[in-house]
Amino acid sequence: MKAEMLKEFTEQIVYRLDESTRMINISFQQLEEEDIWKRINNSSNSIGNLIIHLCGNITQYAIASLGNTEDKRNRDYEFEATSGYTKEELLSKLETTVEKAKSIILSSSEEEYMRKRNVQGFNFSGIGIAIHVTEHYSYHTGQIAFWTKQLKNKSLGFYDGIDLTIKNEE
Repeated sequence: MKAEMLKEFTEQIVYRLDESTRMINISFQQLEEEDIWKRINNSSNSIGNLIIHLCGNITQYAIASLGNTEDKRNRDYEFEATSGYTKEELLSKLETTVEKAKSIILSSSEEEYMRKRNVQGFNFSGIGIAIHVTEHYSYHTGQIAFWTKQLKNKSLGFYDGIDLTIKNEE
């Protein structure tokens, strides 16, 4: 991979991670402390579960695998928890995890991006890991936004002040 292509790739990954973090922060501004651990039914996850799950997944894929450290993830706990963190603590845990992952994503070598490794039973290159972390984070960000809208019955205004009707330039 050419150096400028790797740089562009990692910058776009980090941009998408920052966008998801921004949207989760906006969602959290709307939520009360008691909203964090609510579940719509026994088959669903609370926002608290989703944040713990995101931290576990990002740590396993980006920090442990791409960053070449030990995988200590306890995935079952991520979905079993019904309390244990405040809204502020969850947001801080997520932001700290994402910042550490971004640092690894930006500093990993071309060799690490091309090297295949087994993660959670799958075989991915470092590129595959970065893509997985980004799309998985985005997927659950959408769930958090949806759940927040359900609880608060209002728009979250993710793109307030931006004209999204502008057509692509040729």
